[in-house]
Amino acid sequence: MKYLIIGSGGTGGSIGAFMAEAGKDVTLIARGKHLEAIRKSGLKMETTRRGNYTVFPIKAADMDHYNEQPDIIFNCVKDYSVEDTIPFIKRAAHKDTVVIPVQNIFGTGTGMQELLPDLLVTDGCIYIAAEIKEPGTILQTGDIFRVVYGVRKPEQYRPVLERVAADLKDSGITGIVSDNIRRDTLQKFSYVSPMAACGVYFDVNAGALQQEGKFRDTFIALMREINGLAQAMDIYFTVDIVEINLGILDNLSPSASTSLQRDLKQGRNSEMNGLIFEVVRWGRKYGVPVPTYAMIADKLGFKFREE
Repeated sequence: MKYLIIGSGGTGGSIGAFMAEAGKDVTLIARGKHLEAIRKSGLKMETTRRGNYTVFPIKAADMDHYNEQPDIIFNCVKDYSVEDTIPFIKRAAHKDTVVIPVQNIFGTGTGMQELLPDLLVTDGCIYIAAEIKEPGTILQTGDIFRVVYGVRKPEQYRPVLERVAADLKDSGITGIVSDNIRRDTLQKFSYVSPMAACGVYFDVNAGALQQEGKFRDTFIALMREINGLAQAMDIYFTVDIVEINLGILDNLSPSASTSLQRDLKQGRNSEMNGLIFEVVRWGRKYGVPVPTYAMIADKLGFKFREE
């Protein structure tokens, strides 16, 4: 199958590198110096699992110059850039193309489906610690690399989703077709949102949260607030999210940080609205107290507006 990956940062770049190295037909959408470096020297990977290596050649283009029709599109851009990809997806896709969002924000696929009514858009999430180290180079910290995706309604299911999982497995990536994607994407959100919130509130990396004390206690409190919201949303986790997420945290490199922290420090757009502020809105909507989120959101300048 022909794959297109929109966004070649830590998430999309890692998926593309692993799949291209395995011989899959993959094209990366990138821009600027990152695109130039990939075209000139390939995509350099610095990983704990496979060591350091370079995938070269690897197909890469910007949106204006991509001229193929993919069977599968992984949309790996940040939440604030999703809407900008919609016209491009409409142009590039054929009638059976499946779009798999791989983002941090809960419910991204639902929003994209409304904008792409003629295509199947799943929901999806990823477990990985990776970032652009410099143009043309992706740094992975930690061994976890898992992509979870699925349809929201049983009648939307297509066998091609299993073929994607097989291609991911061939590439050294754990691919899981979820039977309850709302639960599974909210479970991922229950990790990345508290991690981001603690990171920006305390200005700390993973190492601080790996130690007993107020940082870790705050991380746990935020997860418990997400769990209360999940039940109000009629979503029930099948695992103890506190135990699972602490395990993920403790396996990270102590120097690991979140993309939200990096974006804010570099003065770029950020996903603060979807990762933190939106949780406070959920609390109001469902009548669930979220005092820890409210405390952090208040410090970050959140002002609740009645819809």
